[in-house]
Amino acid sequence: MSERINIQKTYKLYIGGKFPRTESGRYIKWADKKNSTVVNICRGSRKDFRNAMVSARGAVSGWSSRTAYNRAQILYRVGEMLEGRRDQFMAELTLQGLSKKQAEKEINQSIDRLIYYAGWADKFQQIFSRVNPVSLPYFNFTSTEATGVVAAIAPDDSSLLGLVSIIAPVIAGGNSIVIMASESFPLCSISFGEVLYTSDVPGGVINILTGYRSELIDHFSSHMDVNAIIYCGDNEDDKKLVEMNAALNVKHVIQFPVQDWAKDQHQSPYHILKCQETKTTWHPIGV
Repeated sequence: MSERINIQKTYKLYIGGKFPRTESGRYIKWADKKNSTVVNICRGSRKDFRNAMVSARGAVSGWSSRTAYNRAQILYRVGEMLEGRRDQFMAELTLQGLSKKQAEKEINQSIDRLIYYAGWADKFQQIFSRVNPVSLPYFNFTSTEATGVVAAIAPDDSSLLGLVSIIAPVIAGGNSIVIMASESFPLCSISFGEVLYTSDVPGGVINILTGYRSELIDHFSSHMDVNAIIYCGDNEDDKKLVEMNAALNVKHVIQFPVQDWAKDQHQSPYHILKCQETKTTWHPIGV
């Protein structure tokens, strides 16, 4: 018998709870530093992004209307599923250049971050909502509600932890998201989609694209059905483009420069607040 050849995984997109191939048929050949492992990564297109936006828009009303406690349960479940796939992510992180110790640390912190935001999902409303004192015969109170569909450009220098750190607070607040994964370290992104597929996250709430940032950033920031755009990076031209395109329909713009996502300061309930709308209600009293 001839020696068996291992079947290499094809990393597809994650859109609407499914794993479609890119509609353009284009792929990126990604290789490790030793050029000993070569895999195909989908080169996401503008049409792929539009498809992801349709899925995200269709999912956001159902997701935002769920109880905060249920969203917390589902986030916790994602952490559980990631824990169960530890070996798979260890292999991908080491293939992308991390040592075993670094890879184990990144997996642990990614799981912990999911559990952190699961804990905040049903509590941030109490922190950020308030009753406002007014000198008129009105009862005035402020609460937060989901912004809607968020488009995000994930950190390019972080494979798993950066991706999780962007996704978790967005969906904890009841939003749906379309995220462009790291261009340099893309392997963990679609594998994380496999975690989501086997968890309780409804299809369309989280959509993950891979490809070239330079091709898609204009579409991410200019699409008129996007309610908020998150940009991670320090490229001045990209930051300017995002700001200009966001002005077309007054999107929220949240920018994170290059940073160490492992630090505790990069997990906070205020990251949930960044993708929330503040709603103030006036109610007459004493009439």
